[in-house]
Amino acid sequence: MNAQEIIRSIEAEQLKSNLPDIYVGDTVRVGVKIQEGGKERTQPYEGVVIAKRNGGINETITVRRIFQGVGVERVFLLHSPRIESIKVLRRGRVRRAKLYYLRDRVGKATRVKQRFDRAL
Repeated sequence: MNAQEIIRSIEAEQLKSNLPDIYVGDTVRVGVKIQEGGKERTQPYEGVVIAKRNGGINETITVRRIFQGVGVERVFLLHSPRIESIKVLRRGRVRRAKLYYLRDRVGKATRVKQRFDRAL
């Protein structure tokens, strides 16, 4: 076995199998494990997926939400042990792969149309 095959086999063990199909434009709730002192809890982060990057173990999604009138974006590594759960709440109908134009929009203009032909 050469080095690439060894790396691929180690990565395959770390991949999560229980992830839903996530598309750009979907509204998702990501359960993030947070450590406070000696305790660990799960904090939900809900928003619209505006970008997906890479593949395999390095796959990431960028989730955007509006918190107290300010846009907040977080990038999540899908196969990270810090991600406890991902739930798709709503499917969005979009026509492009990256929704960076939502950064310039305010209020109701940031809404994404709902898509009904894909199951949740």
